[in-house]
Amino acid sequence: MRPLDNSLPLKLLKAREAVMDRFRPHLNASGVTEQQWRVLRALSEHNELDAGALAQLICIRMPSLSRILRDLEAMGYLVKERSADDGRLVNTRITPGGRRFFHQASTHSEDLYDNIETTLGSETYDRLMHDLDTLIDTLKDRPVAKGSPSADKRKLVRPA
Repeated sequence: MRPLDNSLPLKLLKAREAVMDRFRPHLNASGVTEQQWRVLRALSEHNELDAGALAQLICIRMPSLSRILRDLEAMGYLVKERSADDGRLVNTRITPGGRRFFHQASTHSEDLYDNIETTLGSETYDRLMHDLDTLIDTLKDRPVAKGSPSADKRKLVRPA
């Protein structure tokens, strides 16, 4: 087994935490959670999305997204409606109030992004973004290798 210091999932989690440590105080002061911010950010770009597409786009599981949407709707930042074309789908749309809130809060967020890019240097930041896209695109649709425990669905042996 490779050393813990070389664990890709752990390094990605540590990198996420290092970045989010810069954004959390701003989000907390703005009165939204990280997940609520991701919803508002996605809807500010796409205006309207069905809940399934939204969940996939921002990496939030549907049970959690349902609660987040309910809370954001209560805050007046979005509306939910059943799709006229397919009654099984719930469309979400950012409201004018949600758009105003997002616009005001995103100014400070962009300052935080600029600070991270300046700290890393533009070349390193661009390379990091490219490398992460490569990782995602390479692994997302590729099946797990045959013979691996997850492919074989073997159960882990628990110590006695």
